[in-house]
Amino acid sequence: MAKAAPLNHLVWRVLSVLAVLAGLAALTATAQVVQPKAPEGQTATPLSVERASAGDSPDEPGPLATDLAPALTRAAIRKAAQKVADWQLARAEAIFNQQWTYAALYDGLLAASKTTGDLRYHDAVVKMAEHFDWKLIDTRFPHADDMALGRSYIDLYLETHEPRRIADTKAILDRLVVRPDDPEKLLWWWCDALFMAPPVLAKMSAATGDRRYLDYMDREWWQTSASLYDPAEHLYFRDSRYFTQKEKNGQKIFWSRGNGWVMGAFAKVLEVMPKDYPSREKYITQYKEMADRVTAIQGKDGHWRSGLLDQEAYDLPEVSGTAFFTYSLAWGINHGVLDRVKFEPVVERAWAGMLSHIYADGRLGSIQPIDGQPGKFKPSASSVYGVGAFLLAASELDALAQNAPVMCLKAPAQK
Repeated sequence: MAKAAPLNHLVWRVLSVLAVLAGLAALTATAQVVQPKAPEGQTATPLSVERASAGDSPDEPGPLATDLAPALTRAAIRKAAQKVADWQLARAEAIFNQQWTYAALYDGLLAASKTTGDLRYHDAVVKMAEHFDWKLIDTRFPHADDMALGRSYIDLYLETHEPRRIADTKAILDRLVVRPDDPEKLLWWWCDALFMAPPVLAKMSAATGDRRYLDYMDREWWQTSASLYDPAEHLYFRDSRYFTQKEKNGQKIFWSRGNGWVMGAFAKVLEVMPKDYPSREKYITQYKEMADRVTAIQGKDGHWRSGLLDQEAYDLPEVSGTAFFTYSLAWGINHGVLDRVKFEPVVERAWAGMLSHIYADGRLGSIQPIDGQPGKFKPSASSVYGVGAFLLAASELDALAQNAPVMCLKAPAQK
């Protein structure tokens, strides 16, 4: 019996070492899976938590909706927006968080309240903001993703002008605009970042009258553009890893949602940028280049695929990229930046296409889950940022419909 205790102790130590080694192996395996893709929000939270809260892809999502019409009338647009917003709010409100994924949804919910007149969506965002004390995530400054929630905080501040609604966002941006650039690494090294931080800086400049925020945004935007914008293709690489990679058909890899983020950013930045801002025309020039290019590669079903230049390689349309493109193009028409005759048919086809991915309960499907490159997914896949983009698109289309002739397109059949 005297030898039993040392033996048990030795066994315990061996098992402990094995457990540690197994844990390290699991971490290494996870890193090997996650790091090469460098997905959106890659270090904001553990990816399992972030992915679980952002959306899902059920095997049996139920039947597709049959009660929606693709007519660009205000009634038809509002019905679709409300159906999708109601479904998403019921599923997500209990797990609202401060992540970039939800920041895009909050943008869409605020827009949906204006579109439909239903204040439940607006009030849910206010409740969320109160719960988080109007604060941003501030654990990895100066990461752009963690600033994305500031868009909604500023929008809500402009309703009441209560300083506490933007105090934390302003404090973080004040630290950002005095931060020296790192010559070894771009601040916004991935194209998605242009939707996350620049609109917050532009909105803060407009809300406070402080030009520092806009000037800082302007400098950093064009540094990112100089690195990631392809002047021949008029599209953005997601990040520098894709400069030399190719699709199966030999074309360059341009990610639909990545370019959708950029197009959405143009709309949000230009909307609040002063008309006489020195570089405004530079933004408009690049925005128009991208609008023309995106229009030229739109699919016959009204959508864009996950990989923009190799549609045959991706079975399903990608709705989040399609929604951001639709939002941005409709914004351009509404603000006189894009020609209505040329671009209205584009957004009409896109809207009709997206409606064909709404399920009877309001789920919006065919949205690529969190990633950093083109990929494949289930028809049922839905994520909050894609719903946010859809609601933003609905808002701009509703504005467009106020002066548009009534047109009806047959929704394309879903594959």
